[in-house]
Amino acid sequence: MTLQGKIEHIALTDTGRVREHNEDAIGYDIDLGLFVLADGMGGYNAGEVASSIAVKTTVDLVQNTMPQDRRGDLDPHTGLMLQSITLRDAVRRANKIIHQTARSQEECAGMGTTIVSCLMYDNRLSVAHVGDSRLYRVRQNRFEQLTQDHSLLQELVDRGVVEREEAERKLKRNYVTRALGVEPDIEVAIMEVDAQPDDIFVLCSDGLSDMVEDDDIHLTISTFHTDLGMVGRQLVQLSNDNGGRDNVSVLMVRVLKPFPANRGLLSKVVNWFG
Repeated sequence: MTLQGKIEHIALTDTGRVREHNEDAIGYDIDLGLFVLADGMGGYNAGEVASSIAVKTTVDLVQNTMPQDRRGDLDPHTGLMLQSITLRDAVRRANKIIHQTARSQEECAGMGTTIVSCLMYDNRLSVAHVGDSRLYRVRQNRFEQLTQDHSLLQELVDRGVVEREEAERKLKRNYVTRALGVEPDIEVAIMEVDAQPDDIFVLCSDGLSDMVEDDDIHLTISTFHTDLGMVGRQLVQLSNDNGGRDNVSVLMVRVLKPFPANRGLLSKVVNWFG
């Protein structure tokens, strides 16, 4: 099954106004409906190495190990689709490679990266993420953050220590509490969400979410929603206009048609005329 003609996408990344080089990385496979975004951190150029490893490893492993197109395949231990398990395991493998590289190469010591990724299958999205890069969804003009940040700010809010607005004022930056490459093993947050025609999914680094309010992201999408390319360019511009203190990356996907799993000859006939 290919998702060509069933989704459209835009991918943009920008260094911003302050940083000297771009430590974000993005990758995708339109046929599979696979989208990956990583935001690196570390010493000079090390963050770029970490994010590149994260994206390349995740994309390569999913491409090479994607389960067969059978709707009933579920992991017996978690109840998740095998596509979700495949994505989770690819991110875990990326973590090991980054960790080993950081330990074996002095110039990469201490590097790490966030990651947010999704794999589209059978009218659903498998989502795997670590850190504070985000996935949003716009459905019928409702804008919602699907992922939950692995950050000090989010932990303080979850514990009821402070309200979000107060935490954002007090914390000078959004300290990440979980990232790829820091430890030999990593807990990857996994979820599955449904996808409908006209849904727009937004993967982004914190260079967008820290610099542009959610309401302004939503307004930009609502204003230019017929042109994803325009939306992406406007979001990057907004981030830079607001100071551009970090690299900013945006991956956007719009669902054009349903993408059910193949179910034999009938499905093939439907796809021919779809």
